[in-house]
Amino acid sequence: MKASYSKRIIIVISSPSGAGKTSVCHKLTERDKSIALSISDTTRPARDNEEDGIDYNFIDEEEFKNRIKNNSYIEYANVFGNFYGSQYKNITHHFENGRDILFDIDWQGAKQLRNSSFSNIISIFIIPPSKDTIYKRLKLRAKTSGDDEKAIDKRMSKYETEMSHKNDYDYIVTNEKLETCVSEIESIINGIRKNSIY
Repeated sequence: MKASYSKRIIIVISSPSGAGKTSVCHKLTERDKSIALSISDTTRPARDNEEDGIDYNFIDEEEFKNRIKNNSYIEYANVFGNFYGSQYKNITHHFENGRDILFDIDWQGAKQLRNSSFSNIISIFIIPPSKDTIYKRLKLRAKTSGDDEKAIDKRMSKYETEMSHKNDYDYIVTNEKLETCVSEIESIINGIRKNSIY
């Protein structure tokens, strides 16, 4: 790792689908301009409220697989039948510009990041107040995501698998109220920065 990277950190946030990690990540980057969000590539279609290059880089499966062959990804995974991946250049670009980088990824991607050559990683797992809360949030999100009941059931079926990985993370934070959750994560990040051993 380059010397200029020594004080930069990688923040990994994961959660079960519907627990609110994307909302948390957007709040964090809005409030702390020294944190940049890593924009993932994905092969899934954009939702009505999403923009290419801002929420995700929407690409086709052929291009995604070409990038896998070229070792472009520090992590990638197949989630609900679609590929998601983060390119190495996302990290180097933001580190070179003096910013920490935030990953909004699932447990599969988080595991790959932890196994990478980067040691300056802090991982946070967001849990909902209850499983029932997840179902209600997914039903609400379906109005903009286009998910039908079958898609919601598929996400719910993965809930226990996703939750089973929470202890792999450095911190576990409950997202009952968004502002409280974001503030707690900010305290974790600022504590790591203050006492950074990287």
